[in-house]
Amino acid sequence: MGKRYFCDYCDRSFQDNLHNRKKHLNGVQHLRAKRLWYDLFRDAAAILQEEQTKKPCRKFLQTGQCDFGSNCRFSHMTEQDLEKLSAQVQGEQRLKELQQEGVDIPPGTIEDWLGKRAKRLSAAQSN
Repeated sequence: MGKRYFCDYCDRSFQDNLHNRKKHLNGVQHLRAKRLWYDLFRDAAAILQEEQTKKPCRKFLQTGQCDFGSNCRFSHMTEQDLEKLSAQVQGEQRLKELQQEGVDIPPGTIEDWLGKRAKRLSAAQSN
């Protein structure tokens, strides 16, 4: 049967020869799958910067779906999504600044801290 090449990005295999491999690696489906894979590991600041430069997708805003999906050249993020992403970026920047200053940051999330704070405030008010 011969050697077979397995592409991790596309999750498919084919007979391994120069022509088939070159055809696959330059194919639209492979390039799209490869881009989606690497997009999973981008930081929030890069995503925010890219989304802010795009115009909103009218079809997505009207219907909630877009035929182009992740390949659409317009943004599928709402104002609330952009605000959340912006807050996440600011939080990450503050965290990096604190780490550079040498401040010891306990593990946990902001939600945990807010929950504990709310309990302390309600306990203080009841006393």
